[in-house]
This record gives sequence, C-alpha cells and structure tokens, in this order.
Amino acid sequence: MERQEAWLTLHLLAGLGTMGCRTLIDHFGGPVQVLAADRQALARVENIRREAVAALSGPGRQEAAASAARELVLIRQQGISLLAWDDPLYPDQLRTIHSPPMLLYVKGDTAVLGKRGLAMIGSRACTDYGRSVANRMARDLARQGFVIISGLALGIDAEAHRGALAGGGSTVAVLGCGLDLVYPRANQELFQKIPEHGAIVSEYPLGTKPDSFRFPARNRIISGLAQGVIVVEAAKNSGSLITAQHALEQGREVFAVPGRVDSFKSAGTHALLQQGAKLVQSINDIIEELPTGISAAADADQPPTTFDLSPAERQLCACLDVYPKTIDEIAVAAALPTQKASELLLLLELKGAVQSLPGNCFQLTMPLEF
Repeated sequence: MERQEAWLTLHLLAGLGTMGCRTLIDHFGGPVQVLAADRQALARVENIRREAVAALSGPGRQEAAASAARELVLIRQQGISLLAWDDPLYPDQLRTIHSPPMLLYVKGDTAVLGKRGLAMIGSRACTDYGRSVANRMARDLARQGFVIISGLALGIDAEAHRGALAGGGSTVAVLGCGLDLVYPRANQELFQKIPEHGAIVSEYPLGTKPDSFRFPARNRIISGLAQGVIVVEAAKNSGSLITAQHALEQGREVFAVPGRVDSFKSAGTHALLQQGAKLVQSINDIIEELPTGISAAADADQPPTTFDLSPAERQLCACLDVYPKTIDEIAVAAALPTQKASELLLLLELKGAVQSLPGNCFQLTMPLEF
C-alpha cells in the first residue's frame, strides 16, 4: 500500500481519531508501518485506546482501505492535493497547534499555506460598514504580501476573500465540508476563483456534508494557519469568538475592529476589546503587533489607499462617515445645496471613495487618508 493510501485509510477508519492516529504515527514512524503492525504490537503502544486497537484489527479496517482507494482516485481526478501531517509541504504554523489535522485536502496552491497569513472573520449577516471595512482591509493587507485566510461563509468571510483577490494577493478558504461541495452555494464564484489565487482547504473527506458541528473544529484551522486573527464584526454569541478563542490558545494575536456602540452585531467584537484584543483602525495597527521577521511593513510596495480629491470633495468627505447618511443630511452638514452635494457624491463614487446605498444614502467606503 502506498503512503497516501495508507494515510487515507487511517483517516477514514472509524474509532481511531486524530490523537490516536498521531500517537501511532509517532510510535511506528509512518502510516504504512502502523497498518503493518499486528494487534499485539498495537496494544503495547503507550496511551493508545482499546477502541483504536480494535478499529485497526477489526473488519472496519478493510472497509476503510477500500474507501481510501476509491477516494484517492477521486481526489486525483479533481486535482486535489493531499498533505499529511508528516509531509514537508504541510504548513509548519498549523503543525504546532493542539490536535492539528492529520490530513489536509487542498485545491489550489499548497505552497500558499506556508506563507505569512492573517485570518479575517466576522458575521454572516454583517452591516454595510462591516463589508466595507473587511474588503478594504483585506485588500490593503494582501497588497502588502499577506495571505488572507477565512472560511468562505457569507458576509465578512466572503468580503475578506474578495478584498484579497482585488488587491492582487492570495487567499485561503477553510471549509467545514468536503472539497467537492460548494458551501454556501451563493459563494460558488469565489469557490471557483480562489484556487487560482490561493487554496481551498478541508480536513474532511470528499462528500462530507456541512453539518453545523463541524465548523468549530474548522475554525481551529483558520486560526492555526495565521499569525493573527482579525475580527471585523461579531455578535455576542458569534462563531467568530470561537475562532478568536482558538487563536488565543494557539498563541496568535487577536485584533478587533470596533463598530457602533449601539450595534448588537459588534457586541462580540467589543467584548474582545474589553478582554485585551488589539483595537484596529488601520492595517498599521496590525503590522506593528506582529513578531519581528514576519512584518510586511519593510517590503510593502504599495502605499495605503489614498484618493485625489478636490477641495470641495474634501469638504464633503469631512461630513461623511462609514455609517450611512441621507443626501439631505450630507447637504446640510456640508452647507451645500442638495444638487451640488449630489454632483460631488457622484464624482466621489466614481473615484471609489463613496458608496451609494438604498434610500438615497451614502457612506465612505472606509476612513480615508486625504
């Protein structure tokens, strides 16, 4: 049996588990050797559970081996790479966490997993403010050489991936299902595009459905691949807080972008700030906290986003915020006729400095450097 097929057999064997697999690999030296060991040799391994020995010695082993052979054919047909825990290409950053996945399914560039990365997470049902901040911040970080890691969920995750791609950078999506399933379906375009500029990753076999209980385990991989985790918008009981907790346990930096004090969608983010997370107003707040040697500040080849604005446009922008305002409110604040304010807002929208919203409202795309 070849090495990859042996790894898949152990991975698919019910009753073994990640820790049992790790213990046996450490003892015998590799998956092929584990499968070659007899029941007596397996039973002598220190700290191995009886259930694990029974799984390797029982009829389920042959079923797992048959499933592994079929799975290997499918992943090769679909252009998926398989990175085992002992593979040289397996990301070192992930290898050091508690209970690292023994096997990673990767669609795309496996090398991107070992590059410096920052995770960006937040609410699925996010605000326009959250979308704007996530997209712009991910774009600027990608331009400075960071790989943006997220979970391909709706909302903040999707905007993080889009921002990284818009910045010409790489992004990694970690799924809570098999790589042959697009979840959520609304992000199919991202699912197809990300492998061309990064990778889609999962620890789950092909065909695994996106059951809710898999996502907390998925989150440890998101934080494990990154040097830090940025929470853009999260409610009090958000799954993003689970990822932040994983990050703290893994020794990663945790960053939080503040929102409105009266917004329940930022209640979890504000709780993180109260607990000591680094407050983020710009990407410089993130870069300066990273350990020496992985900072992108020294080799950044593009400046932060700036806009070439006329004096009148600057005057109008000074009356805007990342939270929406109606055109009448803007005109009054800027002491301009509504028609003039409307003309300036159109010019600002064409420059990408302002975004129009339903209800004749406008907002800054993000706090700007004038």
